Amino acid sequence: MSELKMLALDLGATSGRGIIGSFDGKKMVLEENHRFDDSSVDMTGTLQWNINSIYENIKTAIGKSPKDIKSIGIDTWGVDYGLIGKDGRLLGLPVNYRDSRTDGMVDSTEDIVTKEELYNVTGIQFMNFNTVYQLLAEMRTNPGMVESARKMLMIPDLLSYFLTGNEVNEYTNATTGALVDARSQKWAHELIKKYGIPTHIFGDLVNPGTVIGGLRDAVRRDIGDFDAKVVSVASHDTASAIVAVPATGDDFVYISSGTWSLMGTELRAPVIDKKTLGYSFTNEGGADGRICFLKNIMGLWIHTECRRDFARKDGFKTSYDDLAEMGARSQPMRSVIDPNDVIFTPPGNMTGRIADYCRRTGQPVPETKGEFVRCVFDSLALCYRDTLRKIEDMTGKKTPFINIVGGGAKETLLCQYTADACGIPVFAGPDEATAIGNLAVQAMSQGEIGSISEAREVVRNSFNVVEYQPDASTGAVWDAGYEKYLKLTGQL
Repeated sequence: MSELKMLALDLGATSGRGIIGSFDGKKMVLEENHRFDDSSVDMTGTLQWNINSIYENIKTAIGKSPKDIKSIGIDTWGVDYGLIGKDGRLLGLPVNYRDSRTDGMVDSTEDIVTKEELYNVTGIQFMNFNTVYQLLAEMRTNPGMVESARKMLMIPDLLSYFLTGNEVNEYTNATTGALVDARSQKWAHELIKKYGIPTHIFGDLVNPGTVIGGLRDAVRRDIGDFDAKVVSVASHDTASAIVAVPATGDDFVYISSGTWSLMGTELRAPVIDKKTLGYSFTNEGGADGRICFLKNIMGLWIHTECRRDFARKDGFKTSYDDLAEMGARSQPMRSVIDPNDVIFTPPGNMTGRIADYCRRTGQPVPETKGEFVRCVFDSLALCYRDTLRKIEDMTGKKTPFINIVGGGAKETLLCQYTADACGIPVFAGPDEATAIGNLAVQAMSQGEIGSISEAREVVRNSFNVVEYQPDASTGAVWDAGYEKYLKLTGQL
């Protein structure tokens, strides 16, 4: 085959990239052509996405691409959305999921639909920023906006709409909002009606690989005459990353490691019962109708925010590698936190939040940069160990190894601690898993890759994976740390 060129637009919670993928039928090669900031802004007390800037940067990335790219795919984080009015215009800037407007919404709406009822239909882990709670919060403060909207579009769908003028609701991203029936893979209209949310704003769901359309004339006038089609990929970044897990067979455990750590396994059907509810596991949509059965864990967000604190306080912009060295030299298990405690969700003063947590739980307060890093990495590795135990309990299968993909695959210290804490090998890479999965689905939509299994074979042929073996000599230290973690999280 002639070389296939595609553009993946991969947007994380703090930055976005344009990645050109070239595929020759066996191997894929990546080239970054544009990187930009997509952080949110505080607009009169509300944390919102600067969607106009994001859109302009997406057009810049397309404009920098080779003219012969065949397709374009967009993936982003989940749960956030924009509302389109009857005139086709965006009704206000999309609100960031970290905004405080949804604080307390999980409990305050249980008189409408109980947690058990919501979970039994959607199979989605309770998080106060799920789309259902965002819409309900919007209806409380601005009731007319939701009712007057023509469509609700998740962020990647919204950006595709700006490019093509066509409205679609892509399945994988839609599932993150606790609004989709996990079994039927359609909008849960009966639940939506109970909440009083207007059902007309939800369009038909489309699967990954669906062609949305060509670029609008106005877009082509801005950036040049591109014939590339916009493809609806597995637009939830986690779903894209899981496509790129370089595993063989169906039984594997992954950690998609970035701002969030999404740890789980891939299933052919959702698992929704009392145990999965008790363990707070989620059944998000994946490519090819599969289920991303996973736990949302507050990931490298905590580490990144600590580094920002260091820079703000003393201007010492230590590199991530330097911080890792400082952490490795610090005392293990001196202080442990629960990464999923809501205290660590908002931005700003992360080191202060960690210090407060340690004081409240009667632990030594970290003082040096190395002690903060060691606390965060120890705690994440212990959380992974706990999550692995629960996965094995629910599936009845012993896990032989863990695949870590995403940016966290480059954090060598955390990868080693994960192997040590869990007592099994860790295979780290590729670090650009989300963009790779995005591109793989584009290639599948054009018939150049036949299946997810073939896509994973391409990943194995194309990208480096690093193996970490557990250090048996540290086992007793990790066992003691895990006991501390279980006590902190009320499990012991």
